[in-house]
Amino acid sequence: MALAFTFPGQGSQAVGMGQALAADFAVAREVFEEVDEALGQKLSAIMAEGPADALTLTENAQPAIMANSIATMRVLKTEFGVDVTAAQFVAGHSLGEYSALCAAGSLSLSRTAKLLKLRGQAMQKAVAAGEGAMAALLGADQAQAEAAVAAGSSQGVVAIANDNAPGQIVISGAMAAVDAALAAAKENGVRKAMALPVSAPFHCPLMQPAAEAMAEALAEATIAAPAVPLVNNVSAEAVNDPDVIRAQLVEQVTGKVRWRESVDWMYGQGVTRFAEAGAKVLVTMMKRHIREAEGIALVDQASLEAFAETLG
Repeated sequence: MALAFTFPGQGSQAVGMGQALAADFAVAREVFEEVDEALGQKLSAIMAEGPADALTLTENAQPAIMANSIATMRVLKTEFGVDVTAAQFVAGHSLGEYSALCAAGSLSLSRTAKLLKLRGQAMQKAVAAGEGAMAALLGADQAQAEAAVAAGSSQGVVAIANDNAPGQIVISGAMAAVDAALAAAKENGVRKAMALPVSAPFHCPLMQPAAEAMAEALAEATIAAPAVPLVNNVSAEAVNDPDVIRAQLVEQVTGKVRWRESVDWMYGQGVTRFAEAGAKVLVTMMKRHIREAEGIALVDQASLEAFAETLG
């Protein structure tokens, strides 16, 4: 049974994240300490104690989620003998792509933390507060989502931001355009169309200033070929070339997260086990459309140990 390691995106953060692993394993504590040092802030304290609104800030949530995922992977390797190379592929949802690259040895931990801090800040600054929005179209198929976006475009920029799973599509753009798209979706029979409580319209053309900031930062970053091929958000297929990875990390900021297609592609390559490092968000989405595959949430010592035993 082929395996893929997957890495969650924004929204998977929670106060207390990573604390059980940090209490039990020195290697987890070392990850959090290295990220704190790289960022020059006690991010680990916010992860452990909150407040929740500080952890939810994009510039904190992104490196925090990554740190939790990498701590999970390092405990898995150090304590249970399972390396990232046990998988055929790695993949991450939006910021999770950076976690995947770090886990696969393409980016150092400190560099990944700094890139995600910058990415969060740049994405937040790209659009003034109150001018952008995101919304979920639940139960919508691709045609319904595209029709809603086409209708909303008469009012401004709006695009499909996340294609997460069948019936779970997220749109993003200017407030008026998203509102118009929501109204059109409801008229077109979409079961549930609702605005999301986010601080900026991610993964749409309005994020171009953030893409430019990331292009500059990534140009100076050392990116090695991953030890395991990355199935990335932009192409929804495996890539190994560092130059391609660098370019697609920039494109990812304004582009659609093609998660449903990425999972389908990996399943088509024989992957039947999807292990998520540090959360169970992607596992839940995957099970909605590939019921034959196994989803494993690696979230604590017990789940890591049980997973390792299945590979022994």
